[in-house]
Amino acid sequence: MNIAILGTGMVSQTLAAHLAGEGYGVMIGTRNAAETLARAAPDGMGNPPFSAWHKQHSEIEVGTFAEAAVYGEMVFNCTSGMASLSALTDAGETNLNGKILVDVANAFDFSKGMPPTFSVSNTDSLGEQIQRAFPAAKVVKALNTVGAPLMVNPALLASGDHTIFVCGNDAEAKTSVTELLKSFGWNDIVDLGDISAARGTEMLMAAWIRLFGVLRTPMFNFKVAR
Repeated sequence: MNIAILGTGMVSQTLAAHLAGEGYGVMIGTRNAAETLARAAPDGMGNPPFSAWHKQHSEIEVGTFAEAAVYGEMVFNCTSGMASLSALTDAGETNLNGKILVDVANAFDFSKGMPPTFSVSNTDSLGEQIQRAFPAAKVVKALNTVGAPLMVNPALLASGDHTIFVCGNDAEAKTSVTELLKSFGWNDIVDLGDISAARGTEMLMAAWIRLFGVLRTPMFNFKVAR
């Protein structure tokens, strides 16, 4: 299966490298592939430029958002949450129709610094906004509540004994995403229901950000004890 990953940050890089290592065809989508590959300065978080990472993962293709959306049978949205709708519009509605769209983004607003607020919350969510904007896509919210290393290797923490959430309107799409998560090593996967449950998982990140500030590491997660 070919998988498209929209975005070039740490989450995108982690997912792309893992999926390619598992034998999937992977294309990363960005607004301007040539500019992205030519950029030599560190990103906004001080991480090495995408071009340095791509030299070590040259088997992973890089294209525009639209090219990646055409390429992928499944599409991951790993763009910055406040830019996600714009990026998905560039990807093209017809290119997303009928496909599973895994939304990993959080609608953080860093305009006033840390800790961020949310650009959407309470009565709506980014996941719902994406589903409304692209009604023929099968949006599944997942992986947005953990740091990038744990997304693809939950065993790095507590022998994998912690929880990941999924939600979405399409039952078959959630089953497909759940099976992919199991292949990553996730055992405790909780289906929260339809896409409106993204309100809860996205707002959970307010607590995650505070914990990150205290613990000084992304290597933690929530466990639903039951």
